[in-house]
Amino acid sequence: MARGFTLEVCVDSVESAIIAAENGATRLELCGNLVIGGTTPSLELYRKVRRCTGVDVNVLIRPRFGDFHYTEHEMNIMCREIESFAAEGAHGVVIGALNTDGTLALPQMKEMIQAADSCHVTLHRAFDVCRNPLEILEQAAELGIDTILTSGQEASCMEGKELLAKLIQEAPKGVDILIGAGVNAEVMEQLLHDMPARHFHMSGKKVLDSEMTWRNPRVNMGLPGISEFEIYRTDGEQIRRARAILEKV
Repeated sequence: MARGFTLEVCVDSVESAIIAAENGATRLELCGNLVIGGTTPSLELYRKVRRCTGVDVNVLIRPRFGDFHYTEHEMNIMCREIESFAAEGAHGVVIGALNTDGTLALPQMKEMIQAADSCHVTLHRAFDVCRNPLEILEQAAELGIDTILTSGQEASCMEGKELLAKLIQEAPKGVDILIGAGVNAEVMEQLLHDMPARHFHMSGKKVLDSEMTWRNPRVNMGLPGISEFEIYRTDGEQIRRARAILEKV
């Protein structure tokens, strides 16, 4: 894109999408259930986000929490979902599939890319748990993938910055290295100082207290340790600060 950088904000609600778009996101990654790393959003959520924002929307395709080794049924579901989002005009899809030995599941990747038709394709953080990232970098380029979302195979991008620098240096023409995990304005400023990074992915979320006044503390609906009375929402100030850092580049 002409601006020379990407600020992708990961969102799982219309409210967060609007906040991100209004405060400087150049692209959205739309998912469901961000608190567990994200799953495929509903088609209606995508439609509503498109109507309410004016930025490109990439859609995460992930059928469940957990690893990235998928069954035949899961693959079938993902490919049909990709076709649906492509037909709705999604800018891109965010996908990934691995074999049990940590290599890229090439037949499955090809099947999903074919389903994506003309959509842009991002390889998500399945890349961060693969066996050989430099090998998969080359395979991704051969498959026509244009973006790889990665933290440098570490829990945060600052911990993985050595590999990130190498990936940016080695990335074939047409493949963007999209830096994620722990990204904020301060981290971006440091990484921009250390390497020619231009593409960043962040959630910029804050935790809001539920508006519920009646609460039953004895019941937990989901994963232990996750409160039923906390709402995760994009923080516009964090997005504005990140955008301001990139505008200086």
